[in-house]
Formats: sequence, C-alpha cells, structure tokens
Amino acid sequence: MKVVVCIKQVPDTKGGVKFNPDGTLDRAAMMTIMNPDDKAGLEAALRLKDQYGAEVTVLTMGLPKAEDVLREALAMGADKGILVTDRVLGGADTWATSQTLAGALRNIDYDLIITGRQAIDGDTAQVGPQISEHLGIPVISYAQNLKIEGDSVIVERQYDDRYHVLKAKMPCLITALSELNEPRYMTPGGIFDAFKAEITVWGRADLKDVDDSNLGLKGSPTQIAKASDKVRKGAGEKVTPNDPAEAVDYIVGKLKEKHII
Repeated sequence: MKVVVCIKQVPDTKGGVKFNPDGTLDRAAMMTIMNPDDKAGLEAALRLKDQYGAEVTVLTMGLPKAEDVLREALAMGADKGILVTDRVLGGADTWATSQTLAGALRNIDYDLIITGRQAIDGDTAQVGPQISEHLGIPVISYAQNLKIEGDSVIVERQYDDRYHVLKAKMPCLITALSELNEPRYMTPGGIFDAFKAEITVWGRADLKDVDDSNLGLKGSPTQIAKASDKVRKGAGEKVTPNDPAEAVDYIVGKLKEKHII
C-alpha cells in the first residue's frame, strides 16, 4: 500500500505575518510550522504504515526552506520526501497550487492521497478537492476517522452535529481534519535519520501534463486587491461617567441600541 501525504509549510502566525508588494505572503521572512490539518493527515498515514506496512511519501510545494517540514515528517516516520520548488511556481493561488501538486503526483505510484482540510494561511479548503479533480479520482473531505477495508477506504466525514460514513475504492483522496488524531512526536533516532536523508527535489520540468498557463502567479485567477499585516481599529467612543449608576445606564443603553438585550 502506497500513501502520499501533501503537507504545507505555513507561517507561524504567533510571530506575525509579512506581505510582498504584490500582496502575496513574504514566506522567506517568517517563522514557519507544518500546517496542523496536514500533520493530522500525516499521522493517519503513519498509522496505516504501523498497521499495514504502508509506504508513506510526503510531498510539498514551496521555497527551498520547505525542506525543513519534509525532514520533520521523515523524523516522525515517513519514508520519502519530495520538494517541488521553482521560481515560476511562486505566488500560486489554490488553482495553480493544485495543478502543480497534481503534476507532481502523476509521477508517483499511490493508492491513497491524504491532504489537510485547509491551510491556516489561506483557509480555503480547495486544494485537496481540486487535486482529486485534476487526477480524476474520488475525494472524501472533512475526515474525522478512517479505516481500510480491502481495496477501499471507509471515512467518517464530519457534518454539522453528526457525521456521514462514506466508502470509496482506492485510489482516492482524503482531506483530514486536525481532530482526526493526535500527531506523534519526532523521535531522537528519527531526527538523526531525517537529517541524513536525501530529499528529492523537482522543478517545473518534472511536472507531468501541466500547462504553463496554469502555474504560478500568472496562472492564478485569484487577484489580491489589498493585503495588510494588521487590522487597524478606530479609537472608539470614550465616555467619562460621573458615578457607577451613570456608567451602568450608559452600558445598558448601548446594549439595547445594538439589540443585544
């Protein structure tokens, strides 16, 4: 059984975010982490490895420093890491990103592809389903539990206050919720081995069946009108009541004005 997990190196928002003049994220200038939903997807794949002996390959698209997130995945127990990086791929929106990843995946043997539901830097939840569309395979999104049965995968798909149980024949794609599991920690031995491991690096020339018009910033139909690292708020209304009773009357009046009470 061969499982490919698509992971993303995303900005650690605790350290703030920075933007380029064109409105895209300045990823080179920010601290980064593995996207939480992707890490849950990786853990799901590693559990399949523990149970069935599955081979786990991690795939990411990004700057050369995205190699770090691949080594983290290897230290957790993944078998192979593939980095897709090229200047022409920069500034990609979800459409161009999914085209790039699908082009890379066409070079890989897989039974199951796992992605995170969404990335914390975009929150679109579009890339996983778009990849499945490009590859022509079934997709089950919002997975909160999964198991393998023969040549099929059975998934509990989160839905409002309940869940759906869906079954799909492999090959197929699953998008994972962070609630799917509790990802394991890297082991000391795993960290040592990951440091020595060879990462496969692919560029534009390695993408299969992808047109240049669908790649990078030029191939991205999403246009950013404005981007800001901080949401600036007005000064608000300042009052200086003379006594507690007046303050209470003012607050209650405002709550009524806003139809809160």
